[in-house]
Amino acid sequence: MAKVKPFKGIRPPREMVTRVASRPYDVLNSEEARHEAEGNPSSLYHIIKPEIDFEPGTDEHDPKVYEKAVENFNAFRSNGWLVQDEEDHYYIYAQTMNGRTQYGIVVAANVADYMEGRIKKHELTRRDKEEDRMKHVRINNANVEPVFFAFPDNEPLQKVIDTVTAGEPEYDFTAPDGFGHHFWVISDPVMIQCVTEEFAKIPYLYIADGHHRSAAAALVGHEKAQANPAHTGEEEYNYFLAVAFPASHLNIIDYNRVVKDLNGLTPAQFLDRVAENFTVEEKGADEYRPQELHNFALYLGGKWYSLTAKPGTYNDNDPIGVLDVTISSDLILRDILGITDLRSDKRIDFVGGIRGLGELSRRVDSGEMAVALALYPVSMKQLMDIADTGNIMPPKTTWFEPKLRSGLVIHKLD
Repeated sequence: MAKVKPFKGIRPPREMVTRVASRPYDVLNSEEARHEAEGNPSSLYHIIKPEIDFEPGTDEHDPKVYEKAVENFNAFRSNGWLVQDEEDHYYIYAQTMNGRTQYGIVVAANVADYMEGRIKKHELTRRDKEEDRMKHVRINNANVEPVFFAFPDNEPLQKVIDTVTAGEPEYDFTAPDGFGHHFWVISDPVMIQCVTEEFAKIPYLYIADGHHRSAAAALVGHEKAQANPAHTGEEEYNYFLAVAFPASHLNIIDYNRVVKDLNGLTPAQFLDRVAENFTVEEKGADEYRPQELHNFALYLGGKWYSLTAKPGTYNDNDPIGVLDVTISSDLILRDILGITDLRSDKRIDFVGGIRGLGELSRRVDSGEMAVALALYPVSMKQLMDIADTGNIMPPKTTWFEPKLRSGLVIHKLD
């Protein structure tokens, strides 16, 4: 059962929140962070991407960069840009995109739940990326950025969300990308107890986004437990920062593919090969979006095509075989285009659906890419089925939007 607890959040005063809050560390590069933080000494980028305080080109993994993160974190606290709450709280964090709002509960999630598989993952992690975030957590002794969880819908937790969000938010702002961010503090002891008790009835939590951050936070907590002879399991380091959303609130958007060449085939030969396993319909120059599971959109030579996988080319009873990313990876990318490793092949690139289908046609029309493939989005049920069966999704399958804003609340490990 999921063990969560309230915590004394470290967060900006209301008037500072828009200056402190930032995008997550892993959605932009150092130069973009430098540009976004320009003229703003209180931007969280000085803590989560502290290489921006050095000469351009400084290695973000240099020990002095991690040390700068701590120096800046301490300065933010002494300047009053980040202040710790005096009592333990849960928090509600909501995001609005395209008129739709999703509401999550900010919790301290349990390290043992991660280590023992009660917090379920659906992606592989890379050791180098884990190690980078572990250093950041260790040196700051804090989870500066949250991870993004989903949980099966729960009526009492939904009632807490509805009750708290009927009141005035602590923070309420629109970020430069146009997405709204809203944040409430749960102070009522009865509601705090209800959150703890209801999560304890939920068998599993699911990592939606932030697999590397989850692994890093849990591994550092585990290290601290191993190093403490008086360890009880109740210390703050046994917990890490997460925002947990009811599954029905979340919307996974498409994650699409563009490929540099047709593996020696002419466009006509390529389409003939595709037609062996798919029903191919030409749709013309107007954008075509996949309509349902097992329907794909292909852009080639200035035209869009609908591709529908023929019966027998997929297995709807297999949590991995049912995925459109599996069908397209096997029958088009591997069998026709010769791309076997999505993680490392330089001939393929991936485009989050937030950028629209126009980004796919633009990259093909420019001559940079030869063909684009748009996929129908994965559902939350598919994601949870895969995690429940212990399977791992193929690379670049899910894209969650909006991303959690960093800097609204921080969890200290002591």
